[in-house]
Amino acid sequence: MAFLKVWKAVCQAESVVPILVIPRMTFLLKPATFSGPCKSSNIFVQVLGNLVAPNTKWAWIGHHINTWLTFSNVSGLSIIGQQGRIDGQGSAWWPQPCLQQNVQNGAKCNGPTALTFDTCNDLQLNGLAHINSPRNHMTVKNCNGVVISNLHIIATETSPNTDGIDIPGSTNIQIGNSNIKTGDDCIAISGGSSNISITGVTCGPGHGISIGALGYGGYDRVEGIHVSNCTFKGTMNGVRIKTWQGGNGYARKISFENIKLVQVNNPILIDQFYCPSRVDCQNKTSAVELSDISYSGIMGTSTADEAINLSCSQSGGGCCTDISLDRVYIASTIPGKKTNANCFNAHGRSTHTKPTVKCLMQ
Repeated sequence: MAFLKVWKAVCQAESVVPILVIPRMTFLLKPATFSGPCKSSNIFVQVLGNLVAPNTKWAWIGHHINTWLTFSNVSGLSIIGQQGRIDGQGSAWWPQPCLQQNVQNGAKCNGPTALTFDTCNDLQLNGLAHINSPRNHMTVKNCNGVVISNLHIIATETSPNTDGIDIPGSTNIQIGNSNIKTGDDCIAISGGSSNISITGVTCGPGHGISIGALGYGGYDRVEGIHVSNCTFKGTMNGVRIKTWQGGNGYARKISFENIKLVQVNNPILIDQFYCPSRVDCQNKTSAVELSDISYSGIMGTSTADEAINLSCSQSGGGCCTDISLDRVYIASTIPGKKTNANCFNAHGRSTHTKPTVKCLMQ
């Protein structure tokens, strides 16, 4: 209640840039939503102390459990981390993400997202340290004009669904110079997102940087995604695009450039047959169309024999078009062992690439 009271005062302040300072102390917070719109066009939050979630699931009873801390409809928000830390204390949720009453009802459950920004335009996040979320650490949804830099996001490799940054339905996003170590995607880009630049990110452990999975709910679109100068260390995937069968829409104008791979399991992956459970997988002819996707200057090592996997739908004569690979060199982590490429129904060109991608040879 103290935080909500202070937020109300800051949000209603008419000074040029009202500032909320979280001092060098540790604060235990139950779920809270910091809502706008606010009177000032810019609000500054300085995080010097530690924000800590409850360490037992019982403390969440009576609260919504989708999110822990939410900023909603706040434009011009800047949050600067200086020595402070956001601790989701997620280990209580990882073995079983349900509250007891949901377990008894047989409900499918997800733990809370630690930090959510919903409809927050002109958002800036810098220097935040964020650990051990119950589920994904940060969601940026329905936002336009976001700059994220110098983040440190950490959870154990075995923590389930602890994505670093999820981006659904957002535009004009810049993410740079950050270190993300989690149990799931370092960054995941979902439908409705466009004009996203990711540069200087070190990912690992984790599941890599992913676009998708697209098409599960029907129509999805993603456009203008550029990933450059990033490093993947010991990740399950490197750069991945995944779509469900039966979906519609498109993902296009996507580039992966100057990528370093260190012991990555699936360095380059397009999967249009995404079905993680491998149970009751659909067999549909429609698919999200993928086009204008380039991979250039990608080098490093793969722990799997199959370093490149382009598995595309047959819908409409081929849903993967204008795929290009140039200066892609991926070797095995085992000296002297060859890597190979799998290519199904992908169309485009490949130059200066090892392993050879035969279906893209000209």
